[in-house]
Amino acid sequence: MAHYRSKREQFRRYLEKCGVLDTLTSVLVALYEEADKPSNALDFIKLHLGAAGPEPADTEALRMELSDLQQKCNMLMEENKELRNRLMQYEPAPDEGAAE
Repeated sequence: MAHYRSKREQFRRYLEKCGVLDTLTSVLVALYEEADKPSNALDFIKLHLGAAGPEPADTEALRMELSDLQQKCNMLMEENKELRNRLMQYEPAPDEGAAE
């Protein structure tokens, strides 16, 4: 039995040292002091702990934006490559101009 108390005390000190107890306490106090209690206390805690991720609609919008930007980047890279090739037709390479 003493072994369990010792482990429990070590774990409590660990949580205290890492700031977990203070953070949990402040979130629970914020929930307690909330005038209009939320219907889902767990969501309130997640939100205040920063565990709530982006909404699914936001995630999908970000994925679509990422896809569009990747396509645009690929198009611009291809355009840059084509323009460099066209430029090389009109301007000699730096090595060729230095030889004259």
